[in-house]
Amino acid sequence: MKRLFYLYVFTALCLMHISVGYAADSNPEKIYTIPLIGNAFEIGHTAGRSTIGKDFATISERTKNSTNVYFKVLGHGTLTVSVKGRSSNGASVKVGFMNQTKVVNFTKTTETLPLGDFDIKSAGYYHVDLTAVAGSAEITDIVVSGTAVEAGIIYSNDPSYYYWARRGPSCHLGYTVPTKSDITYYYNEVLVPEGEDQIGSYFMANGFGEGYFGIQVNSSTERRILFSVWSPFHTDDPKAIPDDEKIHLLKKGTDVHTGEFGNEGSGGQSYLRYNWKAGQSYKFLLKGKPDGNGSTIYTAWFLAPEMKTWKLIASFKRPKTNTYLTRFHSFLENFNPNQGYLTRQVNFNNQWVYDGAWKKVESAKLTVDATYNANQRVDATGGTTSTGYFLKMGGFFNEVEKPGTVFTFNNTKKAPKVNFSKLP
Repeated sequence: MKRLFYLYVFTALCLMHISVGYAADSNPEKIYTIPLIGNAFEIGHTAGRSTIGKDFATISERTKNSTNVYFKVLGHGTLTVSVKGRSSNGASVKVGFMNQTKVVNFTKTTETLPLGDFDIKSAGYYHVDLTAVAGSAEITDIVVSGTAVEAGIIYSNDPSYYYWARRGPSCHLGYTVPTKSDITYYYNEVLVPEGEDQIGSYFMANGFGEGYFGIQVNSSTERRILFSVWSPFHTDDPKAIPDDEKIHLLKKGTDVHTGEFGNEGSGGQSYLRYNWKAGQSYKFLLKGKPDGNGSTIYTAWFLAPEMKTWKLIASFKRPKTNTYLTRFHSFLENFNPNQGYLTRQVNFNNQWVYDGAWKKVESAKLTVDATYNANQRVDATGGTTSTGYFLKMGGFFNEVEKPGTVFTFNNTKKAPKVNFSKLP
C-alpha cells in the first residue's frame, strides 16, 4: 500500500510540475531592467566629472540638471515604469514620463518604486526624467514591463558598449567611385547646418583607406580642422609602433599642430585650430600617391570662404604602403559621451575624384558602426538633400533609413578648379 501511495504522490507532483511549468511558459511577462550606466545623460552637462558613475547615477539637489534615461519600445500597449535605487540619508526624486510626474522617496534600502502605467500608442524612443527634490539618491535602473514591451526594447545592455552607447552610433557614407583607374585626389564640400554643431562632433569629409580628414567641435571655445593617418602597425599605443612603421611628417601648414594619436588605432595626427562656423560651406582636398620607394604620401588642404588660396594642413609619409587613394567615404561621430543625447547633422556636397581628370560621384551607401549593429542604440541615419547627401546621429530620434541603403544624387555642379602646381 505504501508503495502505491508514494507512487500516487510522485505522479501527482510530476503532473503538478508539468502543469505549473506549462502555465508559466504560456504567457511569460517580459521585464526589462535598464541600467542608467550606458543609457542615462545629465542634461546640460558638457565637461568635468559626470554624475553617471560605474554602478549608478547620483541624483542630487546640489545639481540643478535633470538626468534622462532613454530606451526604445518596439511595440505598443501598456507600459509599467518603476525606478530602482537607494539613498543613505533619505531623498525625494521627481520622476517624469510622458508629461506625467511623481515624487518618490528613497531610503537606505534598495527599492524598486513604481511610477505608474502608461499607454504607448506607437513604437519609438522614450525617456524617464529624474530630478532631485531633496537629498541625494543613487539610482541604478529603470524597470519596464507590460504589453508594450512584448515585442522587445532597445537599450544598452552590454557593459562593453556602455561608453560607446553614450557616445551614440556613428554613421558613414561610402561613395561609389566612378573610375577603375588610380585616384590621386578626393574633393568634398562640408556644411554643418546651424544648431547642429554640438560639442564632441566630428564631421569627417575625406575618409580614405589609411586615415581621415574633417572638422570637429572640441569645446565651447575651440574648433579644429583634423587630418590623421594610421600607422600600418596595428596598436592603440603610439609608443609601441616600431620606428620603421611610424608615420613621418613631411611638411605642415602655418599654425598647424602635429604629433601622434592613439586609443582608436595609432598614427600621425595634425590639426589647425580654426573657428569654422555652422551654416557655411568648406572645401576639402586630399592627395594620396605612392612615392616609388615603398611608401605612400598623403597631403591635405582646406579652403574656407574667406581664404583666397588653399591652406596646407599637413603631408605625411606612410611606410610599407604602396597605394593610391581608396575607400572614399565620409562619417559623423560624437566623441563626447556626455553629449550623446544631442542630435547633430552634416551635409556633404559636390564630391569628385581625380584619376588624371575630375570625375563626379553620384551615389553613396549608408553604413553604421558596431554600436548600432549590436542593437545598443539605433539613432543614426543618412540620405540626400537638395544639394547632396547628409548624415545624422544622436538625440534618440526614430526616423531612420535602413543601413546598407544606397542613395543617388545627380550632381550638376562643375568640376573643382584646382591648380595642382600651386598648391602649398
